[in-house]
Amino acid sequence: MKLNQVTVPALDVAQSVTFYERLGLRLIVAALPRYARFECPAGEATFSVHRVEALPRGEGVTVYFEHEGLDAWVASLQAAGLAFEELPNDKPWLWREARLKDPAGNQLILYYAGPNRKNPPWRIGNGA
Repeated sequence: MKLNQVTVPALDVAQSVTFYERLGLRLIVAALPRYARFECPAGEATFSVHRVEALPRGEGVTVYFEHEGLDAWVASLQAAGLAFEELPNDKPWLWREARLKDPAGNQLILYYAGPNRKNPPWRIGNGA
């Protein structure tokens, strides 16, 4: 099994398209104003946005995008005008993360975990 895509809600899909293109995703389907789909720059995963009448309540959606050059990537996004809630910092779970929200309020975590993404010291079967 492979994960194909993640879809997040938005009130204004066109505004989200602009945001996600600035983030570095490549638009491959534009069925505006209802839907848009992107390719990630690396790997096979895709990401989409669909229009909703009302956004989810509570915590909502969290999406993680990994990039080996996290700090430089975040700096370039800041220079392009994206506002971050949290700049890159090391987490106790051995990932380096930065946080921001998309125009719909979906939580995005830009991170780099290296081998700890799938193989942290506490992974089941690692003898921990």
